Amino acid sequence: MELSLSDFDIEMQDYEVRKTSKFDRIWKIGFGGSLSTVPEFMGKLVYFGAYDHYIYAIRKNDGKLEWQFKGDGGFTFGTLADGGMLYAGSYNGTFYALDASSGKMAWHFRAGDQIMCIPCSYGNNVYFGSKDGYVYCLDKKNGKEVWRFRTGDCIASVPTIYKGTLFIGSFDGYVYQIDAVSGKEVWRFKTGGEICNNYRFTIKDDTLYVSSFDNYLYAINIRTKKVIWRFRTGQYGNASSPLATDSMIYHGSRDGVMYAIENGTGREIWRFTINSQEIIGGIPVLHHGVLYFSAGDGNVYALVPETGKELWRFKTGGQIYEGVGIDGDVLYVGSYDCHIYAVDLESREEIWRFTTNTLQQSQIPPLNEGFELVVKKSASEESLEENDRYEVNVSAVSGGEYKSESEYQIKVEYHQKMKY
Repeated sequence: MELSLSDFDIEMQDYEVRKTSKFDRIWKIGFGGSLSTVPEFMGKLVYFGAYDHYIYAIRKNDGKLEWQFKGDGGFTFGTLADGGMLYAGSYNGTFYALDASSGKMAWHFRAGDQIMCIPCSYGNNVYFGSKDGYVYCLDKKNGKEVWRFRTGDCIASVPTIYKGTLFIGSFDGYVYQIDAVSGKEVWRFKTGGEICNNYRFTIKDDTLYVSSFDNYLYAINIRTKKVIWRFRTGQYGNASSPLATDSMIYHGSRDGVMYAIENGTGREIWRFTINSQEIIGGIPVLHHGVLYFSAGDGNVYALVPETGKELWRFKTGGQIYEGVGIDGDVLYVGSYDCHIYAVDLESREEIWRFTTNTLQQSQIPPLNEGFELVVKKSASEESLEENDRYEVNVSAVSGGEYKSESEYQIKVEYHQKMKY
């Protein structure tokens, strides 16, 4: 049963948000020309995929099509341009290697289920994860499988290479550290919810930043395997990577809030809330002293990074669920309205837009499917259950692993003074 705020004449503080099922919205996106991808650049071209089953290469200067390649399913999150090749996985479970200049297929590989991640490369290999729960390592030259590693659930996490090891998240709540050469597990860290990062993990000065559907952003020291701090966001989880500078962390949540967090302490410095409760997806970008990010309300925002003050915004015709790409002084962003836009950052005006092969927008389940508003328990009932139900307990266990005990019920106190 779904409840809305108009159903009852009671204060907001009498409600809580309950997570009723695992997050699976991303596996149910339909056919269409919509874009949910981070643009990739190589030379004079910009690359991206769409849910119409095509990968596109267009010219940066005028937005004209250079080539297009049709796969067996939609393409999301983004592509990898590396060594004159372009790598991408499809919604139908096929991983492709294309010549970046012509779009001709060099080889393909079939995974066990849908692929929803940007690949990464290291040495002679290319890596990606799949909904089948496996991390795959393939030879870049011929697509032959080198190894595969099994996690405990679906993978919609972008693999990240750091000092010869690969980090990847899973819907089982773990972040895995895997030896990139052998495929052997090095270490794992447990959060209290699914991990679904649509861009590479942010790693700075041996600190790994991980966001989870348990509503926390974690800062973890890779050497000591200890949590430095964790930061609580809103009530609908996290599914993106933050931007880390020497002094600040910038992180967007699925509640429509961009946070500035002090690096080293995890203390909130400021927050910026968009006008609708929509996703802030993708990693923010800092360019020439301005913080840029996109949001599900269809806007690209430009803020003062020190204060969170809005400088300007650019509106597209649909939701934006992935990040922006900046090359030179031009910002590129894909939208659910079936267009990719090029925006001049000096004039703040649109330079061009490119339309995918169909203007039929992809259908996607409701934003907060799997969550519901419920009436809170009485104070006496809460006092009996609160410690067991809501506390996330991170503790070291044997073998260098971490254990986190939590449930899918998330306590959220609403007050009129809160922005979300």
